[in-house]
Amino acid sequence: MKVKTILVSQPEPKVENSPYSRLIEKEKIKVDFRPFIHVEGVEAKNVRQQKIDLNNFTAIILTSRNSVDHFFRIAEEMRFKVPDTMKYFCQSEAVAYYLQKYVVYRKRKIYVGKRTFNELIPLMKKYKDEKFLLPSSDQLKPAVPEALNELGVDWKRGIFYKTVISDLSDLRNVYYDILVFFSPSGIESLLKNFPDFEQNNTRIAVFGNSTVKAATDAGLRIDIQAPTPETPSMTMALQKYITSVNK
Repeated sequence: MKVKTILVSQPEPKVENSPYSRLIEKEKIKVDFRPFIHVEGVEAKNVRQQKIDLNNFTAIILTSRNSVDHFFRIAEEMRFKVPDTMKYFCQSEAVAYYLQKYVVYRKRKIYVGKRTFNELIPLMKKYKDEKFLLPSSDQLKPAVPEALNELGVDWKRGIFYKTVISDLSDLRNVYYDILVFFSPSGIESLLKNFPDFEQNNTRIAVFGNSTVKAATDAGLRIDIQAPTPETPSMTMALQKYITSVNK
């Protein structure tokens, strides 16, 4: 069956000429974007209940833009003036660049990993005497605490924000040829919003092993999968599939 419509369970890319734009133009298809999950901040009083005193930390581990936003939000709510001596360990260049929204970059001690959390570990190894705070969501990959414990640093996790299922009730009678998922939470949201969901001719596209497992466990048929050596990105996987079925 030919593909004419796709729903991507994420916000629309803000950049011009994104890979999705090129896909739309090339294949003359309709692509809609709708976050199946969203992030909500945890209140300062809940952070205090986690026995977190921001005065006790000398370094912050930032794994995403959300962690940046919510660390500084909580600092403001707690009336904590972040000292100029604070060290920031950012998982990627994108996170470090985003940090400029809150601090004067050249005047701060900022250490940047390449992309994955494990690539940040060698940088932290050089500063084992610091007291690290990890602002995170309520959902954290087990590999992160495992890596920090193995490193043997003094660290504490603070749940500063949480992942919440979005209300998708307005999509109940809307049909798409392909649904695209990037996380187990997206699959969970689909099933919570539509407990009677029947896949039928809807194609399911998933990114990452954990999403594959969530979809399989939910009894969904996976038609498109990324990353693979041949299709490292979701748009490439979609392109390959659409080319084969829209002949």
